[in-house]
Amino acid sequence: MNKKKIKNILAPMMLPIHFSMYEKILRKDGYNLVILTNSSPTMIEEGLKYVHNDTCYPALVVIGQMIEALKSGKYNPDETAVIITQSGGGCRASNYLPLLRKALKKAGFPQVPALSINMAGLEKDSSLKLTLPLIRKVLAATIYADLIMHLANQTRPYEVNKGQTDLYVETLEQELSTSIIDHKGYTKAKMKKNAIKIIDKFNSIDIIKKPLVKVGIVGEIFVKYSSVGNNNLEQLLQEENTEIRVPGLMGFINHCITQKFDQVKLYGGKWYVAWIAKILYKYTSTLERITNQQIKAHSNFDEIMPFDEIRKLAEEVCGLGIIMGEGWLLAAEMLALCKEGFENIVCTQPFGCLPNHIVGKGMIRRIKELYPTSNIVAIDYDPSATKVNQENRIKLMLSVARK
Repeated sequence: MNKKKIKNILAPMMLPIHFSMYEKILRKDGYNLVILTNSSPTMIEEGLKYVHNDTCYPALVVIGQMIEALKSGKYNPDETAVIITQSGGGCRASNYLPLLRKALKKAGFPQVPALSINMAGLEKDSSLKLTLPLIRKVLAATIYADLIMHLANQTRPYEVNKGQTDLYVETLEQELSTSIIDHKGYTKAKMKKNAIKIIDKFNSIDIIKKPLVKVGIVGEIFVKYSSVGNNNLEQLLQEENTEIRVPGLMGFINHCITQKFDQVKLYGGKWYVAWIAKILYKYTSTLERITNQQIKAHSNFDEIMPFDEIRKLAEEVCGLGIIMGEGWLLAAEMLALCKEGFENIVCTQPFGCLPNHIVGKGMIRRIKELYPTSNIVAIDYDPSATKVNQENRIKLMLSVARK
């Protein structure tokens, strides 16, 4: 890819705090990233025009969003690229890039390059080149964003001055992005100081604790996080006066890393792949530990459950060899939420996503055996699924929780 020729790289929005930070960091590194926020009703229609309706719902949403943006006239197709992530393995997400290229051609944009970010070695000629310093910056941004999201969800429902939490989120996201860009925010010592800064900021918010229904959100990564993909699920739950907990993105990243050495151990493979993965996991675990140490030392907020504990929980219901889709992580996150007191869970899944139906919906009975008071509802997201039906099922789950 010719960086000088490409003026914009369009990427779908998934997590507002995280992706806003990534956008700023990658722009400074020479990649003109533009996080798309368009969410008109015609977006899904655009996706359905160019992608078969049996394709995974996130692909329909993402491809529709990109084509709608290109048709808007805001971006010169000759100077624009698009980028998506790929999970790898036996998941339809592994085929997103060929689908995207086919859709771009059918929509009249064959000249637009389609790029990939993945840890599976897919599309090597079209992958975004991630240098070691850039990886460190992105991982630091992920740790910060996870911490901000985790603490904000613990203050927002209880804040005395409405809107204060969201104001602090915006301020911290800007300050920390600048810190990383200035090469000051991703050393371990600086991350410790910044973690304390984040915690102190949320400590200063006046809150009044009251009994609220606690709801966790899990599922396929896109519909779990993306407001476009899950019909503004978090907003709905906030309006229903609940406290929300959403597992952080670092958990998914660690899941992708540990899969590498789990696969070599269980199914065979190249030893050096496992060796590199173990080194990387040692580094990410250290960053995770730094964050939790500061939460424990400087606040009364709940800590972020360490990934090693989540891995152990997975083995109570399934094996670490289950790696398709979100794999064992989905079931483990439900168990982690139950253990933390968030026994009311919305399990989001694209309709027909076989891996997620097995490790998500398929694990509910076993989880209920371990946590008899758990209250889990699986919600399908699809072009044919109505928002009213989804909301009614979620509200029914909440009414059971309140009883």
